[in-house]
Amino acid sequence: MPAGTASNYFSNRDDLLTQVGHRFYERLEPDANMVATALAGPRDRDRVTELMHDLVERVSGFRSGYLALLELRLESTHRPALRRLLSERIRSDIDANIRYHTDSGLPGDATTVVLLDLALNWLILERLTLPDVFPEDGIHDLVTEIVERVLPGPGRTA
Repeated sequence: MPAGTASNYFSNRDDLLTQVGHRFYERLEPDANMVATALAGPRDRDRVTELMHDLVERVSGFRSGYLALLELRLESTHRPALRRLLSERIRSDIDANIRYHTDSGLPGDATTVVLLDLALNWLILERLTLPDVFPEDGIHDLVTEIVERVLPGPGRTA
């Protein structure tokens, strides 16, 4: 980018990084059809497993965005405005995920959602940054195991 181009649109680096933080979340939002489809059918552990597989694939599929968010998180340790933005946005997303999960009748509670979020985010991080740690052909089974251990109990009965 030529010198001065960013300054035509952003007053400073904090403003630029804050706008990047907003844009990331716009790109990652599931569409209304995906949300409606997710609510179709039984609301059991198998449905949660399907949703978590979809989440891991959707987020992993936006590799550049996820890695940019990781860089923004690191940058936020030095920029209070960016830290506030990311903290508010991520907390809001977690709260929305908890509401969606509990209001839709999926098994588990708020702690289930938080544990899945933490475990799957780290798996995605490993997948995108150090893919040889957990080979691609084992990701599906890892996601399934994470759900089954966080949310024990019977799955669907055929």
